[in-house]
Amino acid sequence: MQFLSDNAASVHPAVWQAMQDADAPDAPYDGDAWSQRLDGAFADLFGRDCAVLWVATGTAANCLALAAMVPPHGGVICHREAHVETDEGGAPGFYTHGAKLILAEGEGAKLTPESIASVLDAIRPGVHQVQASAVTVTQASEYGRCYSAAEMSEIAAFATAHGLRLHVDGARFANAVAFLGCDPWEACAGADTLSFGFVKNGGLGAEALVFFEPALAQVARLQRKRAGHLQSKGRFLAAQILAMLKGDLWLANARSANAGARELASAAGARLRHPVEANELFLTCTADERAALRAQGFTFYDWGPHAARLITAWNSNPAHIEALARAIAAL
Repeated sequence: MQFLSDNAASVHPAVWQAMQDADAPDAPYDGDAWSQRLDGAFADLFGRDCAVLWVATGTAANCLALAAMVPPHGGVICHREAHVETDEGGAPGFYTHGAKLILAEGEGAKLTPESIASVLDAIRPGVHQVQASAVTVTQASEYGRCYSAAEMSEIAAFATAHGLRLHVDGARFANAVAFLGCDPWEACAGADTLSFGFVKNGGLGAEALVFFEPALAQVARLQRKRAGHLQSKGRFLAAQILAMLKGDLWLANARSANAGARELASAAGARLRHPVEANELFLTCTADERAALRAQGFTFYDWGPHAARLITAWNSNPAHIEALARAIAAL
């Protein structure tokens, strides 16, 4: 009974079918009919012009986005527990050819204008310290917390006022939109770029790198090739993304995952370390309690010496969710 990660979830049947449908001769790289439809599909979704590139991984999406906006001598302000800092193996520095991650604080792994300002205020102007060029936020955050539309707008306004680009790591962007119940644009309003995650939400191996300033995409196209991410049969990546957008499948899948997390949260009570707003739960558990859950067949990650992380997916088995809820309540 798997609650390790939504990365381990099954591929949605509609995605498999779309890839099968794309298995016909077409132009290579991103010249195919599927890839050529991405800009229009996301323009319809967000209600504004977009330039969209497919990439195979979230790390590539995040780092190519930053590399398009940040010079090698620049800095990127992120939360201390942001994925780009803790889980991408130095890839941001590799893709940007040396840009520095500048770490900020914030409850629930969320930034605020105030926490960004506290970092900026500590940077002396001039050549002796790295000057910030961009901010990256994660929607939903690494602790499953969501930025409201108002919070996102405040950060975007602050970034603009201070000459900073804004990137949104949207590995679980769908889960955030499902929780907020808002227009997709409101969940990333003011961003220059968005890494729109699909792999965690029913995709096989395709993420969308969305540029709301289309001119930035040309830089990313060159860097994507240089980084070895321009796949020769790109239509198979584009087909996955289009299948998920069709009929708002991306949103339905996220709602399903979020509902499973809410069911578990209702059983966890005071064990919850963070409010459950997306599809991640962090529970206070002793080592013996975690061992007891694993002995019953549940898989999950330890999160430090006194906690566990549980993640539900679009196709989490309802019987498994119910069983885990009972087991948590019985601890």
